[in-house]
Amino acid sequence: MSQPEVYVVQGKKHMVCNLQKSLYGFKQAPRQWYKRFDSYMLHHGFRRTLMDHCVYVKGTIIAELITLLLYVDDMLIMGKNMYEIKDLKAKLNVTFKMKDLGQAEHILGMEIKRDRTHKLLWLSHEKYVLKVLQRFNMDSSKAVNCPLHTHFKMSSKVTPQSKEEQLDV
Repeated sequence: MSQPEVYVVQGKKHMVCNLQKSLYGFKQAPRQWYKRFDSYMLHHGFRRTLMDHCVYVKGTIIAELITLLLYVDDMLIMGKNMYEIKDLKAKLNVTFKMKDLGQAEHILGMEIKRDRTHKLLWLSHEKYVLKVLQRFNMDSSKAVNCPLHTHFKMSSKVTPQSKEEQLDV
């Protein structure tokens, strides 16, 4: 890094600017945002999952479990205890500038539908897939039952046989 041309000080040309915090738009800004958010979540009793470090979990039994999914600056909070969820949102809002969009209907291109009476949840990428098909001018293509070639033979030899093999996939 070098001094900005308008701020060059005579006799101190070898010195550079020291940023006190990351600035939005700089290459390190997303990393600094994640580090700040991560330390906040860990400090408040959440733990990162091993499979995805943007998934935070708090609690050990299902009734108390709260899961927070983070993608850049979007998050989805799930759990059975609405009091705990509202408390987490309030705490997050104190530290981070947030906007509560209410019950999730879309995230990361997925549509979320619920049937609370029957305790059912659907996730759908239909609109996203249609948008991709339109972008590549394939929205009028013929549908196919199976995208595999007709000569392709499935074999039980290639499927995981044990729990350990299933976890390795």
